[in-house]
Amino acid sequence: MRKYGLVIACSLMSAIFAVLLYKLIEEPKTVIYRPNASPTLTSSNFGGQTANGGQYHRPFISSSPNDFTKAADAVAPVVVNINAIDNRRFWESSQNSTGSGVIISPDGYIVTNNHVIEDGDKFEVTLGDKSEYPATLIGSDPSTDLALLKIEHDVEVPHLPFGNSDSLRVGEWVLAVGNPFNLTTTVTAGIVSAKGRTIDILQGKHTIESFIQTDAAINPGNSGGALVNTNGELVGINTAIITRTGRYEGYSFAVPVNLVSKVINDLKDYGVVQRGLLGIDMMEVNSSIAESVGLDEIKGVYINRVEPGSGADEAGLKEEDVILKINGKDVESAPSLSEFVGMQRPGNTLTIEFLRNGSMNKVDVLLRNENNTTEFVTLDVNEFDILQDIGFELRELSKDEKLRLNLEGVMVKSVYKGSPIARTNMDPGFIITKVNDKLAVNIEEVVDLINEAEDKVMLEGQYEHFSGDYFYAFKK
Repeated sequence: MRKYGLVIACSLMSAIFAVLLYKLIEEPKTVIYRPNASPTLTSSNFGGQTANGGQYHRPFISSSPNDFTKAADAVAPVVVNINAIDNRRFWESSQNSTGSGVIISPDGYIVTNNHVIEDGDKFEVTLGDKSEYPATLIGSDPSTDLALLKIEHDVEVPHLPFGNSDSLRVGEWVLAVGNPFNLTTTVTAGIVSAKGRTIDILQGKHTIESFIQTDAAINPGNSGGALVNTNGELVGINTAIITRTGRYEGYSFAVPVNLVSKVINDLKDYGVVQRGLLGIDMMEVNSSIAESVGLDEIKGVYINRVEPGSGADEAGLKEEDVILKINGKDVESAPSLSEFVGMQRPGNTLTIEFLRNGSMNKVDVLLRNENNTTEFVTLDVNEFDILQDIGFELRELSKDEKLRLNLEGVMVKSVYKGSPIARTNMDPGFIITKVNDKLAVNIEEVVDLINEAEDKVMLEGQYEHFSGDYFYAFKK
């Protein structure tokens, strides 16, 4: 027994000695304890309003994959049905189109798709509780397929707080919520499949397609509905699907909410989007472009045209430059660059880092509006409808053009086929200096003089590369 006791004692002493020696030799370690994350707070970006008159408490962390009930409960009361009625067809019965919309403020502002309301002149909104209200169209923007409506309500209505679409990650759970055909709220779930998608469905001069792609099911009637994260925060407006059958096949697309926020705030404040433009045409960098310009990897955006007199032109950007960074952030794709610029206003300045002839360069670009000025558009956009009716697109002359040509006037950017202007044989590049023998030095004056004309309009001006004055006459 003594022999065994001695063995046990020696073993214990050896173990104690080994532990003490290990403690002396081992480097100290820090152990971080992470408790369960507490709920965070967020607020709506629209008009500075917060949900429920204060702070919106996240019931659980975004992307939790196992329980969508709280998010669905939060969204259901704020997704509405929209009925757009066209009473302008006097020779036939009125036409209706329906879709969904999202209440985004307690005073009744509703965001939806432009294609939901574009054919209507009267709008009816049905809330989640089946109550119905007439709605007023505040403004619309075909370039992003967004529109803003408003209902009048005696009390504050439930509304949805805005999330941050930039923070969405591929693989994150999202819910698509719509109110199609007055069937009450319909909720489907899926994940973010991709970001910055372009599918070439929007029409207009300055379209912005940088869609969130998801596999949450979206069907006809869900257009204009909400794409939300699992906190019940709005991250997109459901807009389109890609399908061969007309029904959902796994590809759904939503306008990111950060772009939505900018567009609808402009519509609310001005009735028209204040769009800052770089003044370039661009394309994705592919392997052949990367090799030709000396890029080690395929990244950035290639400039294939610079608009004369634009901010990009005056900053010194040129064709074949490759934009790699904007305001210090990497440019991942043409859609993402379009989205970033689309959230700016005329007069904003962006810092562009670009590659030219193998060397990196940096310039500051002053963004301009579609009239090539830095002013906000304050006129009623309907005043410019006459330019589309008669068939051309105009822009202001740049300072350099005015000095070089010794002219004051407005340049014709494009002529629409089959239009009254096209029938005059006018070519793009014509510089209008007079309308009906009266001087016109900007687009506003051209529009005013055309509107003042009773019947016949005579446009006088010059071409840069041809001598003499040219005259074009048409009837309104």
